[in-house]
Amino acid sequence: MGLFDKLAGWLGLKKKEVHVLCLGLDNSGKTTIINKLKPSNAQTQDIVPTIGFSIEKFKTSSLSFTVFDMSGQGKYRDLWEHYYKEGQAIIFVIDSSDKLRMVVAKEELDTLLNHPDIKHRRLPILFFANKMDLRDAVSSVKVSQLLSLENIKDKPWHICASDALKGEGLQEGVDWLQGISYVILL
Repeated sequence: MGLFDKLAGWLGLKKKEVHVLCLGLDNSGKTTIINKLKPSNAQTQDIVPTIGFSIEKFKTSSLSFTVFDMSGQGKYRDLWEHYYKEGQAIIFVIDSSDKLRMVVAKEELDTLLNHPDIKHRRLPILFFANKMDLRDAVSSVKVSQLLSLENIKDKPWHICASDALKGEGLQEGVDWLQGISYVILL
């Protein structure tokens, strides 16, 4: 039993549920990341592109996450905003090997951050600089610079280098999200 669990028990708090929006361009690895976060016996072997959105759940020691995996295809990105009000945290996935579409990812992030349902809320944002296993991948520091993450001053954020296929970097991100979400929910 971890410190947060003990503290929650002493305070009489039950496990909190966090609604997480998983966003990013198509083919960035959102569904693969969410699949890897599920228990191994619940993981899907064949990942297909998400059409519209899907809902997945996973638990950590102190929080229960309901993740809305939103399609990143251009024709579906307008649907994202219909879920902003319910979101309590955001996972934004970037294909770190797709330098050509990094500008599009930045535009979508800027649109997200300036939306009225997001702009004035202190939502934690976890960025996964995914596909670090690919030869053309840029570092998470470079992804951070290309997306101008240093300009995000009013929301807690964290970026992790990740390889969703192997699961590398995912636990670091979930640990950060669990810690920051727990603090914000209390």
